[in-house]
Amino acid sequence: MVGHVFFVGAGPGDPDLITVRGLDLLTSADLLVYAGSLVNPELVARSNAREKADSWGMALHDIVDLMVSAVEAGKRVVRLHSGDPSLYGAIVEQIAALEARGITVTVVPGVSSMFGAAAALQTQLTLRGVSDSVIITRPAGNTLEHDQIRELSRHGTTMVVFLGTEHIESVLSKVERPADTPAAIVYHATWPDQKVIRGTIADLAAKARAAGIEKTALIIIGGVVDATASSFTRSDLYG
Repeated sequence: MVGHVFFVGAGPGDPDLITVRGLDLLTSADLLVYAGSLVNPELVARSNAREKADSWGMALHDIVDLMVSAVEAGKRVVRLHSGDPSLYGAIVEQIAALEARGITVTVVPGVSSMFGAAAALQTQLTLRGVSDSVIITRPAGNTLEHDQIRELSRHGTTMVVFLGTEHIESVLSKVERPADTPAAIVYHATWPDQKVIRGTIADLAAKARAAGIEKTALIIIGGVVDATASSFTRSDLYG
């Protein structure tokens, strides 16, 4: 479609977890621009695109120029993001730059890594009698001056922390909940080398470091991590 770019969520890692629509677009693309440091190479290999560009290390204007040039040449352009593009995907700035140059956009959602992590833990992020809400957040770092982990943790609900593995000690030190609150870190959820480490606020950081987990993982905090039969209320769904 001339004048159009498709932003597609690749899913959490397992190439079979991309949506049907996302795979259709991936296989029919002429230009595939993908986040090479995060998207499974096996999924990139499934694309029939004649041109594939790894956006790792590219500046925003270079990515936009590449996509605009392809669109103007009548090519189908797919921008492939890891997980779901709406969570820390940095897509709005790309969309704004494309629209400023007359290019329209369609966003195709994907399976977020936090759902891949919940599947690895074989739990629910919301569980009756344990937590009815989910807080999604991230720690301060190179692109965020201040975070709200301390304030958000006071709600006592499930917390999912993205981009926090490198700062796990700092993240957990800010959580104002009992030290024995269950917590887990899931590395490369749904990838072949997936690792799941369970613990508590008090000991999870040490367990993660001992397992060699330094990046590309999600931290999940709350009772849903270790939900036993006595800790939750049975759903009305099953009578």
